Amino acid sequence: MRLLGIMVTASMAASAQDLPHSYKPAAGYVPDATTAIRIAVAVWEPIYGEKVIASEKPYRATLKNGLWLVEGSLPNGFDGGVAIAEISQSNAAVPRISHGK
Repeated sequence: MRLLGIMVTASMAASAQDLPHSYKPAAGYVPDATTAIRIAVAVWEPIYGEKVIASEKPYRATLKNGLWLVEGSLPNGFDGGVAIAEISQSNAAVPRISHGK
């Protein structure tokens, strides 16, 4: 049984390597602000905690030179920093994550 599992896994891996290309959307893997925000939240939550990140809604995302800047927000009159993420529009790489103090 174990040998069968190994053979199936090896066959699947070989099939994946035979793929001639990968689909890439014309607008990149992160085409809009909604997608950028979803990625940022998914990265922030394990680092800073769900409660902290939820408290920074609404989030805003702006695109500049192919890089999304996603930021949380604080209510008026509050001191402190917010979560920040930079996300590549073309390939969804996340080169920078930080949180102000």
